[in-house]
Amino acid sequence: MYVHIGQDYMLPVRSIVSVFDLDTATCSKHTRALLARLTAEGRVVTACEDLPKSAVLCDGALGEILYLSQISSTALQRRIESGVTGL
Repeated sequence: MYVHIGQDYMLPVRSIVSVFDLDTATCSKHTRALLARLTAEGRVVTACEDLPKSAVLCDGALGEILYLSQISSTALQRRIESGVTGL
């Protein structure tokens, strides 16, 4: 199953490690360090034109990739859960 995170981006649910709310996640030094590391490595993909509201961390064959989305973390969580329970 896939989840739409904005614009033309569809992610396989099995690759999603975590969904962050960017308003609260950047309070933690660990999350800021993760964001800084992935940005420095060029592993951040922006899936929005405006300010991002959430970040979706995925782990795949090429390693970790962080997708920034303007869809709220709550809406993404609902999309993921409704698809998983609908199987």
